[in-house]
Formats: sequence, C-alpha cells, structure tokens
Amino acid sequence: MQQLTRWRFTVHDYHRMGEAGILHEDDRVELIEGELVEMTAIGTRHFSCVNRLNRLLVMNVGDEAIVSVQNPVRLNEYTEPQPDLTVIRPRDYRESLPMPEDVLLLIEVSDTTLAYDSGVKLPLYARAGIREVWIVDLPGETIGRHTDPSGEGYRRADRLRCGQMLESDALPGLTPSVDEVLG
Repeated sequence: MQQLTRWRFTVHDYHRMGEAGILHEDDRVELIEGELVEMTAIGTRHFSCVNRLNRLLVMNVGDEAIVSVQNPVRLNEYTEPQPDLTVIRPRDYRESLPMPEDVLLLIEVSDTTLAYDSGVKLPLYARAGIREVWIVDLPGETIGRHTDPSGEGYRRADRLRCGQMLESDALPGLTPSVDEVLG
C-alpha cells in the first residue's frame, strides 16, 4: 500500500492563502497542527452562551484586559485556532496575533464539538502553556476548568455543575456561577 504524503501548512502559508483569496474571511476554518479544519456552524444555544460570556468578561476585566471573541491565537508555527473567547493582555495587536503568553483565559463553548475541543484542542493549549482554559459543555450543562499546563496536559481539572461557582486563577475576582454562564 502506498503511503500518502500530507502537506502541513504553516501559519505563514495559512495567512498567504487568505491574502491570495484562496481562503475568505467568511470561511469557517482554523489551522490545527498544519491542517485546515472546518469549524462547525454556530447554533442559537452556542451563540447565546458566547454572548453571555462576552458580556460577563467585559464587565469583569474592564480596561485591564481585552476580550477577544472568535478570533485567532497563534500557538506555534503550525497551529492557529479560533477559540470562542480569549481574554488577552492589553497591547497593540496590529503587527502580530496574540501568542500563548498573551492569553490570560481561553474559553471554548461546546455544543456539538466537546470531543474535539477536549481531545484535540485542549492538549494543544496545554502544550502551548495557556494558563487557564474553560470548556463549556452545553449538552452536559457543566464547565471544565483546566489549569496548571504541562507538555502532557493540564495537571488540574475541575468539572463544575449548576449551582456551583467558577473561580478563575488567572483573573482574580472573576467568579461567575455555572448557571450564569449556561443561562
């Protein structure tokens, strides 16, 4: 059986495809370990949760950080995901996208993508050193809070349910209830 050769795109290649018109702004793709991955359509429950979190985060961080909604974060030369929400350090991003050291908190809202967000993206975030990641499991009505990253994953993971409070390590004072996040 013949072995297939795969082409791994770099972040530079990915951006050049956009500049050349191969990829368009409305194409829902992200670069994951050198491969273009199509992102799923956003449903109303996902949309509503992202908007709730955006409002909550903006009110909490004020001018101390930037809340970035569904925008890219460059993890390395081959990976540039577009998480649902990212709280990043305030700096000028005209010349470069946020890097792992800029990220204070990253949130993925999972309606139909829990296995992908937990099994593929979460380990990438840990290897990149993203300090804190929340995965909102809409169907399961839980929130996974992951902290203390290492090359093997997050050393600390908490699964929070309705009636419980989230406490952010990276953003002291950010303590929403699971019910607030889920709606």
